[in-house]
Amino acid sequence: MELLFIIFPVFFIFAVGFIGQKLIGFNIKSISTTALYLMSPFLAFRTFYGNPLTWDYFYIILFSLLLSILLFLIVWITARAMKANRSERSAMILGGVFMNSGNYGAPVVLFALGAVGFDYAVIMMVFQSLLMNTFGIFFASLGSNDRATWQDAMRRVIRMPLIYAAVLGVFLQFFAIRLPEPLMEGISLVADASIPTVMLVLGMQLAAVARKKVAYKYVTAVTMIRMVASPILAMLIVLFLPVNDLLRSVLIIQASMPAAANTTMFALQFGTEADLVSFTTFVTTMISILTIPLILFLLGV
Repeated sequence: MELLFIIFPVFFIFAVGFIGQKLIGFNIKSISTTALYLMSPFLAFRTFYGNPLTWDYFYIILFSLLLSILLFLIVWITARAMKANRSERSAMILGGVFMNSGNYGAPVVLFALGAVGFDYAVIMMVFQSLLMNTFGIFFASLGSNDRATWQDAMRRVIRMPLIYAAVLGVFLQFFAIRLPEPLMEGISLVADASIPTVMLVLGMQLAAVARKKVAYKYVTAVTMIRMVASPILAMLIVLFLPVNDLLRSVLIIQASMPAAANTTMFALQFGTEADLVSFTTFVTTMISILTIPLILFLLGV
């Protein structure tokens, strides 16, 4: 029961966004853009500015790369075995490889493991955002006739203030440059507001998902990869990484998250089986109500 109480605040905020979208109908893109471009950079800056540079940064990046590569190979082989076409294969990659480490994973880590674990989660969130906005865009474009180039993907990354905020935080941390306390208080106010905002956005996005006719066999396959294979792979990878128990738990929890909501926007932008991607996001998020408490139990939280 205590495990359910850990994720209850998360789903409560999701529900507020879901109900608000159903009753009022907000402009989700505007709110999402505000959270991504105006609020999340302050969270990334505070995290990288306030935490000393250690080998943990390297291990988080290494873990994310290894997990993404292994998941990509599994999804690719599965899609080939199921004779999925190019568009369906790209949609499966979007749903199976990229997890919701930002507006779901980070809050769960915060409620389950506290502020220090949350800082680890934000570091992973920033790097996952970088992966999604490069490889995610590239694979989304592969499934459409309007293919994006690597230049298109890099232009999107260049426009991400999240990356610059993280780099600035690392720079100030490295050279021990201290900012005035009143300025940091203002930064913290915006940073603290970013997480509940992106959680509300996910609830709104789930409310906007329309259940249309999709190939359920592909949804099932991606769901198994995202919710079962991903955490198992994470547990195996961390066995070979010299990280502390807290970081190990954070990495496994993040890897257990459902499909990233942003992949739906990529699929819509490039016309890559958007219904399949959005329905996969919805299904994996609903299933996570059961799987996340199980993961927390196995980790001894």
